[in-house]
Amino acid sequence: MSEKFDVVVIGGGPAGYPAAIRAAQNKLSVACIDAWQNTDGSYAFGGTCLNAGCIPSKALLESSELYHRAQHELAVHGIRCADVQLDLTTMQKRRASVVKAMTGGILALFKSAGVTGIVGRGRLLGANQVEVTAADGTVRILEAKDVILASGSVPVHLESVPHDGKFIVDSWNALEFGKVPRRLGVIGAGVIGLELGSVWRRLGSEVVMLEALEQFLPMTDQAVAREAQRHFKKLGLDIRLGARVQKAVVEEGVVNLTYTDAIGEQKLQVDQLVVAVGRRPYTQGLLAEGTGVELDQRGFIAVDEHCRTAVPHIWAVGDVVRGPMLAHKGKEEGVMVADLIGGRYAEVNYRVIPSVIYTAPEIAWVGQTEEQVKASGVAYKVGSFPFAASGRARAMEAGVGFAKIVAARESDEILGVHIIGPMAGELIAEAVLAMEYAASTEDLQRTIHAHPTLSEALHEAALAADKRAIDSINR
Repeated sequence: MSEKFDVVVIGGGPAGYPAAIRAAQNKLSVACIDAWQNTDGSYAFGGTCLNAGCIPSKALLESSELYHRAQHELAVHGIRCADVQLDLTTMQKRRASVVKAMTGGILALFKSAGVTGIVGRGRLLGANQVEVTAADGTVRILEAKDVILASGSVPVHLESVPHDGKFIVDSWNALEFGKVPRRLGVIGAGVIGLELGSVWRRLGSEVVMLEALEQFLPMTDQAVAREAQRHFKKLGLDIRLGARVQKAVVEEGVVNLTYTDAIGEQKLQVDQLVVAVGRRPYTQGLLAEGTGVELDQRGFIAVDEHCRTAVPHIWAVGDVVRGPMLAHKGKEEGVMVADLIGGRYAEVNYRVIPSVIYTAPEIAWVGQTEEQVKASGVAYKVGSFPFAASGRARAMEAGVGFAKIVAARESDEILGVHIIGPMAGELIAEAVLAMEYAASTEDLQRTIHAHPTLSEALHEAALAADKRAIDSINR
């Protein structure tokens, strides 16, 4: 006999668990199913983001940055740290404790909202029925008026680079190294690769990054990309563009790589190799025969702008559908769908989804790059402000990078904001809010920003767009 709910969510990651909570807030009966199992055998909600992605990586980025600063920067502040030592075991225990607290928090949120959390693997059967298989193999059937598919994504593995979990690893394994690799190779110089490469470089690894594309960070504004590449080189990241890996072989405890670049065939030997070439939607075992739910050519579940599939009352959100694979994008989709199911008005503004790379300096952006605006043919203007001219940034010994605003010349509407520098991931929120309300550079110019703050960089960049900057030279 089946158990009945108003809503069943398959997936308890950053798209699924918010959908479940919002649906419960809308007075609906809700079950959320997830089968995530950590390397220690424990089960947890939160998906990749909380268990093996966003949260643990930020914990290690923070710890490794403090270690790096203690070694190389604090002396400038008059703080002498003699004989700074790395205790990787403690650092990794802290990472694990942060993850455990966050994932445990989801269960507390479920209890408070009235969501039934179920550990098991969910499968859509059709006719709004969901099969749940527990770890011991027992099966139960849930019935729901609406089903939300939020099964997330998994790392892409390369056939020519066989993953063994020890010498050749994915992004999850790379967060759990028990010792610092002397020589670390990273395939892919995108967001994940740069963050992981930064962590282990700060902790002492020699890091070589092999990126198949000829252009560095092509999704970012290229002025930002050039600035980022310069700073990563200073950190000691050896980033090789146009490097296509042909094969990797583990021999006598090391990884021997063969790759090609503009010069020809190249060889590289490292102690461990991280494959960070992206992620793919995870739909394995999710859909039974005849559900009617369609996948597109890239394996994503096909949905409309409101995340409806072709089957009535079946929805899909997060990494398993089109759009950027970002936790906050998935969260907003989950909330939108739960509100639509609850009879409320809801939408996601896909034009103003921010992106952040949590390196040092941080990189964040929202909207169109200058290159995209130029290609569109829209007349535009640009304003930028260097953090070297920011009193707060200089006081922090973090006067690197800049804030840049691209705006339409005729209407003055802000089309894109791009930041590389201290706390860029926090600063971008002001730009997102401004663009959500179709703000102009004049709106930011007339908004009083506290002094001295990093946020003044956006104010000055807006002024610079009209050559009216106060604290930098107008060009």
